[in-house]
Amino acid sequence: MNQAPAGNRVSNSDAQDSYVQVVPGGPVLGSITPPGSKSLTNRALICAAFAAGRSRLTGALRSEDTEVMIEALQKIGMEVRVDDAGKTIEVANPQEPFFPAAKSKPATASLFIANSGTTVRFLTAALSAFGGNYRLTGVPRMHQRPIGDLVQAIQPILDGSIRAESPGGCPPVHIDSGGWKPGQLHVAGSVSSQYLSGLMMAAPIRPIGAAKPTVDAGTRIVVDGELVSRPYVDMTVDVMRSFGANVTVVSEGLSEGETIAFEISALPQPSGFGYRGCDYCIEPDASAASYFWAAAAISGGRVTVNGLSRRAIQGDVGFVDVLEKMGCEVLHEADSITVVGKPLRGVDVDMNAISDTVQTLAVVALFADGPTRVRGVAHNRFKETDRIGDLACELRKLGAQISEHDDGLSITPPQQDSGWQGADLKTYHDHRMAMSLSLAGLKLDAVRIEDPSCTSKTYPEFFADLERLLGRPHRWGSAKAKASPKQGS
Repeated sequence: MNQAPAGNRVSNSDAQDSYVQVVPGGPVLGSITPPGSKSLTNRALICAAFAAGRSRLTGALRSEDTEVMIEALQKIGMEVRVDDAGKTIEVANPQEPFFPAAKSKPATASLFIANSGTTVRFLTAALSAFGGNYRLTGVPRMHQRPIGDLVQAIQPILDGSIRAESPGGCPPVHIDSGGWKPGQLHVAGSVSSQYLSGLMMAAPIRPIGAAKPTVDAGTRIVVDGELVSRPYVDMTVDVMRSFGANVTVVSEGLSEGETIAFEISALPQPSGFGYRGCDYCIEPDASAASYFWAAAAISGGRVTVNGLSRRAIQGDVGFVDVLEKMGCEVLHEADSITVVGKPLRGVDVDMNAISDTVQTLAVVALFADGPTRVRGVAHNRFKETDRIGDLACELRKLGAQISEHDDGLSITPPQQDSGWQGADLKTYHDHRMAMSLSLAGLKLDAVRIEDPSCTSKTYPEFFADLERLLGRPHRWGSAKAKASPKQGS
């Protein structure tokens, strides 16, 4: 088979017809530093864009998700300059911004946000607080991803209107706003923690041109019901405080059915500036790191991820704790975490707090002794794809027995002697499907991952970095030309 050079392998026009096959080999040994965290980069971009003064973000991620955020901020008049191949970003909210007054709205700014959940949710909240007239659109899958709970949460305190235009409360989102009024709002926590994070980051923002209040009454945000992915909310609090916001976490004295509340007020800055510009260093992406730790677990190798530790503000470093329960050895240093692969056993684990690593764990579970049960991730059905149903479909092609549950799935590995099968695995244009499923190729031959370029959403260089870590090339080709291996049920 022909091999493509490392890096960006295929053009966009060929993406749907390409595939990559990771070549089986021995234990994976080495170290790696993943790119900057997508979650931290997009949170820092929001806070920096609505801050007084200039901000400098270092260690940032350059990917589709961060690029659409940057392009949207530039389109509404923010100054954003990208250097060092996207790793350094300077951001400023101009003193004479695009919007001269809170209720003097420009012609509608149409913002394309592709399939970036963080961008559409964070901008929906932030722009409704900032004021103006906007329409946020995306790819067809984005117009199927619910945002109605966020829209409903904003409406009671909005000076204006906001609506989700697609059936089921999905984007496009239209905003016609003079900003937020002080008060209290409620949001359901069970679908996406990004709703809550978006509201929290928007709360300090004041409309440009609005009269500066003598005393900032602030905003109280109350979460109703279960809160999924709590570590991402803690991350949001950390980023907001780094940019000077006042955030108080309330866990007592709540009414029945209320899980947690946040009291947030703006800094005493000029109207419209809810944050203070700063230099902010972004950690390597812990979700991306999970693939390399998993490579050690699957292959019986030893992989060190640099730049992350127990002190990381990203909850997904907790993925190594699950690997430890499965039998791996985990070594924590001041600025690195190493996973040493050992014989694997199945586990029963609640992954609500680290739900972006479910697909990674599912592939590790294929090589365990005994079944694995994943719980607490019902909200994964509403991601870039159905990360329960679609994941189950692809794992079955490899010979595994999969049971779907309301809150997750059970994975029974194939029989080691006769149950394994090569397969052509679909990614559903979901970056995490591509990266996680490719790891099955570390032990199995003829596992071909279709549309590998979808990793550009969060990690454009993933397959090149994996190739360097393995020390051997992948196989690349055209889906049109290949002969398909035998498929599973």
